[in-house]
Amino acid sequence: MGMSVTISTATEDDAEQILKLQYLCYQSEAELYGDYRIEPLTQTLDQLRAELASGYVLVARLGEEVIGSVRASVDADSTARISKLCVHPRMRRHGLGGRLLARIEEHLLAERAATRYRLFTGHRSEVSLRLYRKNGYAPVGTALDAGDRITVVTMEKEAGAQAFTTSA
Repeated sequence: MGMSVTISTATEDDAEQILKLQYLCYQSEAELYGDYRIEPLTQTLDQLRAELASGYVLVARLGEEVIGSVRASVDADSTARISKLCVHPRMRRHGLGGRLLARIEEHLLAERAATRYRLFTGHRSEVSLRLYRKNGYAPVGTALDAGDRITVVTMEKEAGAQAFTTSA
């Protein structure tokens, strides 16, 4: 990877690139569960723009191209829901997902917005489950989604808790 990847707050101008990236990234997830109606694939540009306006959204860029993204919104009980962490398929396995996750946590911590981080992933999404565990998240419950096809695993971590990382 010659050029360096920068991570910054997303702007309104990033909306279309984020949505395209999301559609691309979640194809493999949909395939895993045989369900192409999952929310990241049915979300509209207007819905995404609303999330950009109301929550925290970060993007990772390589040059001008958005190659990763993550978002968070904070509930009334000071729980941050972290969602739609995605990295372009050709950029995976370089630690970018972990960097994005760490950056959104730092951002929420700096804003003193949340006391706890919560995220959701499907029970078959081994790569995601491994990433979240490695970053200090622990499973706190499971539930069937509306279509009964996907068992959704809820994972949580206390804000400010250190991840047990073995490598830098």
